[in-house]
Amino acid sequence: MQVYLVGGAVRDQLLGRPITDKDFVVVGATIKEMLAAGFQQVGADFPVFLHPTTQEEYALARTERKLGHGYQGFSVHASPDVSLEEDLQRRDLTVNAMAIEVTSLTDDTPLTGKVVDYHGGLDDIGSKTLRHISAAFSEDPLRVLRVARFYGRYYDLGFQIAEETLTLMQQLVSSGELAHLSAERIWQESSRATMQSSPQVYWQQLYAIGALTEHFAPLHDAWDDADVRETIQTALYFAGQMQLSLSQRWALLMASLDKPLFHKISDKETHTTKEIIKIGNSAKVPKAHTQFATLFVAQAQRLNVIEKLNAADKIDLIQACSAHKDPSKLSQLLVTSHVLQLARQHRQMMLALNSFHAVTIADIDPELKRAAIGQAMNEKRIEHLLAMAHSNNHS
Repeated sequence: MQVYLVGGAVRDQLLGRPITDKDFVVVGATIKEMLAAGFQQVGADFPVFLHPTTQEEYALARTERKLGHGYQGFSVHASPDVSLEEDLQRRDLTVNAMAIEVTSLTDDTPLTGKVVDYHGGLDDIGSKTLRHISAAFSEDPLRVLRVARFYGRYYDLGFQIAEETLTLMQQLVSSGELAHLSAERIWQESSRATMQSSPQVYWQQLYAIGALTEHFAPLHDAWDDADVRETIQTALYFAGQMQLSLSQRWALLMASLDKPLFHKISDKETHTTKEIIKIGNSAKVPKAHTQFATLFVAQAQRLNVIEKLNAADKIDLIQACSAHKDPSKLSQLLVTSHVLQLARQHRQMMLALNSFHAVTIADIDPELKRAAIGQAMNEKRIEHLLAMAHSNNHS
């Protein structure tokens, strides 16, 4: 019997990141031996056990064979004759397919500390690349969401998705396999990604490969508007940096659907609410998050101009938000509104910065001298920014 620390714990150890969960693979053992050692079996489809003291997961080495649609359409084979290499072969990314042998079932001290790496995970850690192991990657559509989540998780470290892996992700989206994912697994991946420090990366990557059209179609359509997409992405980034709650982050994402927030048009509140509820039902979003999001977009206009509200409007807002019963909810709504306003201001200034850099000395009269040069360049920058604003308003 050999026991190995595998997957995320090895990856994060190599990256110098905190290890929150440890998973182990046991090679050469039987179910009977695991039970005799005091482990509790919890896997119905394949043998996974909980350590009697640490409650960490220990799984017998296994292989998988694709039989049907979705991530559940697999036949699993777990037995003492399955090798570590065969077990690691079935995993998604090279950086998740490394192992370190430990002393025993009851002692997770590394034997030597040597990393077992059959698929180039160490090289991909070095080059900061998320790369699939084999063509079997395409057998599990959940991996589209998982890779996007890992991309968001390690985005700040400079990781990128390998081009060939991105191609497989796009092919999985085009195949319609994502339709076979359960809403529960979609929400599990999406909520975890949304609580990362750079939550915007996950959603932007899924949008870029068309993966939002199945369960988040209204969001995909809204993000076809660059102003909406970039503003909300910035808001999500700020939400990550400010450690906002999942309800607040979800409300910011769902604010993408509220057209009056971005364009001077009339739109029925109920239309936006229906779209938020539609997404909530499709992706099995917990009701608390959907309710907070619908409340936020319903009150967004008033939350934006608190200082201009009269006494009657303020009392109405308190009642609408049930702040007389739960003042903390109003605080959360105000912070969420502030983050969205900050994102809009940031986008406006980034557009201005682009206009500033777009104008060069070649764009003005070469005969100009001294102070006239700076004045002429600023006038050109202002013209450029006004033209860009006009273009955005009519796109």
